[in-house]
Amino acid sequence: MSAQLNNLPCVLDEARVRAALPELDTRGALARMFHSLANGRAVQPPQTLTLFPENAGDFITYLGTLADERVFGAKLSPYVPTSTGPIVTAWTALMSMETGRPLMWCDSGLLTAERTAGATALAVEHLAHRDARRLALIGTGALGLAHLRHLKGTRAWQTIQVYSPELATDGGKRDLVKSIDSRVVVIDSFDACVRDADVVSLCTSSGKPVLMDGMLTRPALVTSISTNVANAHEIPPAWLPGMDVYCDYRATTPASAGEMKIAAAEFDWSANAIVGDLPELVAGRAHLPSYERNVFFRSIGLGLEDIAIAAELYRIVAGTAGH
Repeated sequence: MSAQLNNLPCVLDEARVRAALPELDTRGALARMFHSLANGRAVQPPQTLTLFPENAGDFITYLGTLADERVFGAKLSPYVPTSTGPIVTAWTALMSMETGRPLMWCDSGLLTAERTAGATALAVEHLAHRDARRLALIGTGALGLAHLRHLKGTRAWQTIQVYSPELATDGGKRDLVKSIDSRVVVIDSFDACVRDADVVSLCTSSGKPVLMDGMLTRPALVTSISTNVANAHEIPPAWLPGMDVYCDYRATTPASAGEMKIAAAEFDWSANAIVGDLPELVAGRAHLPSYERNVFFRSIGLGLEDIAIAAELYRIVAGTAGH
């Protein structure tokens, strides 16, 4: 990672990132990163939220350091409300631990979707019942489609049921969703989609619960990524005391995840009840669920995920430039 292109940072816009996506080893990069985190070879500070003056928006800073890759950096993700809707962007700065100089500045919109879905897929690989056969996915935005691509190979699914309100009227989107895997079935109601599911992957932009009492008909793994809305949560916080709870990183997730904050304040739940996180799962140090009750995996996104995927991208770009 010490060599730079022309001794200057390379700048990659969305088009150049998109062109490199087929070569990205997202799973490998994330698995190595979480293993490094488990073994003290990576540092993950808490993410920080900085408000713009006069309620003009905010930005989240995601930081991380990877010793084995000899890189550190930050992703900046602003939220800018406008009269026509919010503007949400993301850019990552990748820096060298050896020279202290910038290596790359890249648009992180597509990379955020890839690393978020990749982290969920790692969780499903470790946490889903070995005989899980029914996958339900809620949401078909960029994150939902990325999850569908990353989750389709995590188990020998018999069916992959997908629900999103937009699919009822958007035939092109329905065709796109179905083209991702032959097992995909578009379902016309939320309840029917999650009924009898072994794994439910929530990929919505909702700030309040979308799963309700009685919807899950068997013990299932529920994964959630949520959204930027303050204290956003896709499941009822009251459920947490009765679930086996896992997360991407126990040192930072409980202070940011909406349902965890609410459950701690109102429902006598404690972050000490978290069974395991992704570093512990990847390193084989976490107890796995027995499926006597529902299982919950919560991801808030880590700066280290952004740095790991950016380092993988830089490796591809630097290697291409060297030929």
